[in-house]
Amino acid sequence: MTPANSSNPSPSVRLALPKGRIQAGVLDLLAAAGVSVHTGARGYRPSLSLPGFETKLLKPQNVVEMLGAGSRDLGFVGADWVEEKGVDLVQLLDTGLDPVRVVAAAPTALLAAGRPPAGPLVVASEYERLTRQWMTRTGLEGSFVRTYGATEVFPPEDADVIVDNVATGATLAANGLEVFDEVLRSSTRLYASPEALALPAKRAAIEGLTLLLESVLAARSRAMLDLNVSPADVERVVEILPCLDRPTIAGLAGQEGFAVRAAVLRSELPRLVPALKARGASDLVVTSPEQIVR
Repeated sequence: MTPANSSNPSPSVRLALPKGRIQAGVLDLLAAAGVSVHTGARGYRPSLSLPGFETKLLKPQNVVEMLGAGSRDLGFVGADWVEEKGVDLVQLLDTGLDPVRVVAAAPTALLAAGRPPAGPLVVASEYERLTRQWMTRTGLEGSFVRTYGATEVFPPEDADVIVDNVATGATLAANGLEVFDEVLRSSTRLYASPEALALPAKRAAIEGLTLLLESVLAARSRAMLDLNVSPADVERVVEILPCLDRPTIAGLAGQEGFAVRAAVLRSELPRLVPALKARGASDLVVTSPEQIVR
């Protein structure tokens, strides 16, 4: 498919925002990076507070197709749909948002020793390309049925096996289905068309937005730790600080001692705070950074 405007590209970066399940996380990420998106209740062309960008809301499947066709330059979409469509795109950023697994599942009664019978079986899925590849890879014999949502309701009457995306697996369990294989793992990612990246002006704008988003994701995983320490203990404290590069150390006003600041992983705080205190740190303050740019 060749869109009518693909031979006369817009000077603006044409961003595709996803409709549906992953939209909220994307809009929240953009807002945290200082980029606001304004849209009406039924609007499909939101306004963006980022100069040089224009945007449109599309279903995730269409985001992939329009990036591949060249009518969109940049878009957020799950990696599962990029794999399903088989489009050659450039992944710029894995946001880690809305992680899902694409899995194969079947009624528990059908599974023997954790596997379905030899077949032939009926396999239902929204993911035709991924499912057929998986059937070939695993040697599962059968026919394919294309679904359009609510894939979990097909077994046992209309399909033996399904291939679907799951976050917790609760929906599958509620429908009497058991996961027996994993096809792939997916999350919301930022992709660009190779053609857009070949244009210097668009590439610079795209890289600038990517940097902003990376800075938010880096900040979400870290906390800013401030503490005071005496000259006698400063080396013992600094040696256990797992910071990005090196901690910032400054002399305290009017007294002997140092103020130390470091961005540390949040997951390290339960272990780190008591250990620092035991090594002589005092006045520990933990705050949340908004963005971290390295």
